Amino acid sequence: MVRITMIRIDTDEDLTNTPARSFLITVDTEGDNLWSQPTQITTRNANYLQRFQTLCEIHGVRPTYLVNYEMAICPVFREFGRDVLERKVAEIGMHLHAWNSPPLVPLTANDSRFHPYLIEYPYELMVAKITQMTDLLEDTFGEKMVSHRAGRWAFNEEYARILAEKGYKVDSSVTPFHSWKKYPGDPSRQSGTDYYHFPDDAYLLDLEDISRPGSSALLEVPVTIIPVPGIKKLRRWNFLSPIFRAFDKLVPPRWLRARPNNLNVLLYVIQKANRENRHYIQYSLHSSELMPGGSPKFREQSHIDNLYHDMEILFTMVKDRYEGVTLREYHDKFLRYQRTG
Repeated sequence: MVRITMIRIDTDEDLTNTPARSFLITVDTEGDNLWSQPTQITTRNANYLQRFQTLCEIHGVRPTYLVNYEMAICPVFREFGRDVLERKVAEIGMHLHAWNSPPLVPLTANDSRFHPYLIEYPYELMVAKITQMTDLLEDTFGEKMVSHRAGRWAFNEEYARILAEKGYKVDSSVTPFHSWKKYPGDPSRQSGTDYYHFPDDAYLLDLEDISRPGSSALLEVPVTIIPVPGIKKLRRWNFLSPIFRAFDKLVPPRWLRARPNNLNVLLYVIQKANRENRHYIQYSLHSSELMPGGSPKFREQSHIDNLYHDMEILFTMVKDRYEGVTLREYHDKFLRYQRTG
């Protein structure tokens, strides 16, 4: 079957003489189909990463693999990770799923089912889990961990302060214009983080209020999400938020992320980012989405082939106007930009 892709290109967009901005790829590197809440987590998707890495290298883009516990102890991924680090073509960062990351202390009647958020655990356990996960990755790959994404996107001020104390430089947990409040963890608690009013561009965190810029050393790099037109200006009026959030359900924000047959969405996001002169765009995906059956949305080999078709076009489109960088590299670039104005 031949796929026909309708691509709308705005004729008023000048693609010439455009300075290189940053293109980031972040990969939540985790076990197979965690959406199905397995009691035994497998890591077969580690065998499928080389095809993706090869595509990235062909196009000069540099992924950041944000690695959780089961992948950090997976022999196949360990070999893969050491290779990309040795060749300096990717970065390894930390990703933490609290329910199966040591030390294991049950929080609910069935943590494998409920997937409690790290921010729901007592402070001492948060510190212990972050410390053990960081030590595991650093001992395994021989590099200081500086990049991070929270499991299930759940982040707060306490979490940010622990990361800063551990020497992390950059986080990418914020999903602007999106709330995770309807996604429970521990059934007795208040669910995930609401990022609706958070900035949608990179900023140094205020460790007392992570929804606003501050002066800490921890850089937040939100994932790239383009909201419904007009929402960005009006969301400051809190009394209107319920109205606009309801509208978002009908016309949801566009994410720069892996989804079946969403090339038109990806290209729309790139065009909007170009018009807004954003310093970076960030494409996000899960390692398990690169394997047939590794996620609910990519069940068949044809789904994977279509995903690679879309990524090939996406990477080609951004090659001439964006510089491929890892999260660590973007952090350093951001600080240089701040110093030079």
